[in-house]
Amino acid sequence: MSPYDIPLHIKINRVFMLPAFHMIYHVLGRVKVVGEENVPLGTPYVIAINHISIFDPPLVVAFWPETPEIIGAVDVFEKRGQGPILSMYGVIPVHRGDYDRVLLEKILAILKMGHPLVIAPEGGRSHEPAMRRAMPGIGYIIEHAQVPVIPVGLVGTTDDFWQRSRRGERPKLEMRIGKPIIFPAITEKGAQRREARQQNADLVMRHIAGLLPEEYHGVYAGQAIA
Repeated sequence: MSPYDIPLHIKINRVFMLPAFHMIYHVLGRVKVVGEENVPLGTPYVIAINHISIFDPPLVVAFWPETPEIIGAVDVFEKRGQGPILSMYGVIPVHRGDYDRVLLEKILAILKMGHPLVIAPEGGRSHEPAMRRAMPGIGYIIEHAQVPVIPVGLVGTTDDFWQRSRRGERPKLEMRIGKPIIFPAITEKGAQRREARQQNADLVMRHIAGLLPEEYHGVYAGQAIA
C-alpha cells in the first residue's frame, strides 16, 4: 500500500477555502455545532453523515476541528461550479455502487496516515430530509480499516437553503456529532460476510438517525439509536 500524501497545492487551497466556507455559512445561516467533544482528535476515524444536498460536505469541513479528507461521487465533478470546488479541495472521486480496489486502498492509506475521512453512507444526495438506506461501501471500510466511525447528523441543509438565505431568512443549520462507534472484526464468510457489512452500514445510519429529528429518519424510522 502506497502512503497517502496530500499535494502541496491542495494544502494551500484549503488554507483559503476553509475560512471562506466558514464565513459564508455564518453569513447565510445560523450555524450550531453540538458534540465536538466526541471527536477523537489526532487519531484516524471515519465521519459518516446524512447527505441531503450539496451544502453538506462544505459545512462539515468548515466547522470540523480537524481538516478531513472527503470522497465524493465522480459525476458531481462534471457539474459546472461544483466540480472545480471539489477538485480544489482535493475530494477523492468514487463511482457509486462499484467495488473499487484502488479506491479502497487509498482510503485505507488515508486512515493509516491519521487523517479523518468524510463519507456519506447513502451514496449520494437524497434531496429530501428523509434518509435512504446505506450502501455497503462504508461496511467495506469498517471491515478493513478497523477505525472508529463518528456519526454526524446534519439538520437544515435542504436544497432550498440558498434560496432562503437570499431572502434574508438565515436558516438554522446544525451539525450534531455523535460518540464514536467501535465495530468488532467481521469473521463471517461469503454471503454472511456481505450481510454483516450491510448490517454495519445500517448500524451507522441508525446512530445518525438518533441525532436527527424524526422527519429525517426515512427508512430508519423506528430504528434510531439515541
